[in-house]
Amino acid sequence: MTELKDNTHAAHAAHAAHATAPRPVLDLQDAVALVVGIIVGAGIFKAPSLVAKFSGTPELMMAAWVLGGIISMLGALCYAELATSHPNAGGEYHFLERAFGSEVARLFAWARMTVIASGSIAIFGFVFADYATQLVRLGEHSSSIYAVLLIVVLTVINIVGIDAGKRTQNFLTVIEVSGLVAIIIAGFFFASPEVVPAVAPDAAEAAKSATPDLGMIGLAMVFVLLTYGGWNDAAYLSAEIKDGQRNIARSLLIGLGIVTALYLLVSLAYLSGLGMAGMAKSDAVASDLLNRAWGPVGGALISIFVAVSAITSANGTILTGARTSYALGRDWPLFRWLGVWDGERGVPKHAMIVQSAIALALIVFGSYNTDGFKNMVDYTAPVFWLFFFLTGMSLFIFRQWEPHAHRAFRVPFYPVTPLLFCGTCIYMLYSSLAYTGKGALVGVGVLFAGVLLLLLDRRKN
Repeated sequence: MTELKDNTHAAHAAHAAHATAPRPVLDLQDAVALVVGIIVGAGIFKAPSLVAKFSGTPELMMAAWVLGGIISMLGALCYAELATSHPNAGGEYHFLERAFGSEVARLFAWARMTVIASGSIAIFGFVFADYATQLVRLGEHSSSIYAVLLIVVLTVINIVGIDAGKRTQNFLTVIEVSGLVAIIIAGFFFASPEVVPAVAPDAAEAAKSATPDLGMIGLAMVFVLLTYGGWNDAAYLSAEIKDGQRNIARSLLIGLGIVTALYLLVSLAYLSGLGMAGMAKSDAVASDLLNRAWGPVGGALISIFVAVSAITSANGTILTGARTSYALGRDWPLFRWLGVWDGERGVPKHAMIVQSAIALALIVFGSYNTDGFKNMVDYTAPVFWLFFFLTGMSLFIFRQWEPHAHRAFRVPFYPVTPLLFCGTCIYMLYSSLAYTGKGALVGVGVLFAGVLLLLLDRRKN
């Protein structure tokens, strides 16, 4: 009888564990929709003007968007193997810990808290602010005021407790994609660029303009790949996708294919409706396009679309970023005060408050120059690409350590595919240091502060 009770208890425990574990409930269509929803964010409404400015010609600009889609697909294939071979909710943190040790993983968590996640929140804050200012201007520092308000309000809402739900997120994604469709229609059918009288350049200027500036192209790619960002989060759906051995890679590639097509059409629409010069000088390129196509009503409409998109992106980053900081507090005693979970509200309250404070400080820092969005991209890019490179390298380490291990998905054309991805990461790391502003050095300095903390902690213990 005792043995029967023990067996029954074990069966109930196993069932409970299975019930709380992630289950494969998403089919391929669901997964593709989630991938598109994660990637498409506020960046596509802001970054194209900077891409146009730095690329210089329509041909180079469009080539940059195509190349961005290809690079993202290479990276997605690498992450698909990592996620299916080593499934863990920690994502990159788990890969880096297994491949390089706990100190590198802790440094990544420090970078996520102080640079990557907080900087991304500030980026979305500035995108929201630029378009909200198109609707109602709040004085000389309108963008900074709107960005601060967004971060404070979303943080308070999340601390109080909010459950967006799947239907809410899908609804917001539909609004984002509807904004892109409106841009495509307006650019191709209702708007045309201003006619600027041509001035014949002299021979020296003509020769200079005919030679592409590799530094500026590298800087343009920083903003292109920022806009494609998010697929690395989508790679962690492997435990929740039906037939994940095949569908995780398929969903990533199909989703990225759809996003690439959308981004190319949107960029062509901007080009058709505003021209290269109009794109390059615009602070709110989508609003300027719809203003030209449909007047103030069109500009106000797209500003609302973009504001909703930025709110969605910022809210998602606040949620995920705070949980990474919470994990840092659990794993690193030096930050144990971050590893406190508010059970009543279901949020890491301390981590969320600290994250908000860092993002607000970055808003102040980014506001010193005219373009806070660009300053924040400069701040985050080097650190982001460094850890992207290390994550790509972990694939080689796992293949070396576990040559005969079963892998549900294998990167095609190994080692060429991950080599291309890691090589791109190195080039983007170089570009983000060599061709960006002082913000990049500040981001590297914050990362170096994390290294010093690790050394002090090692010495103490």
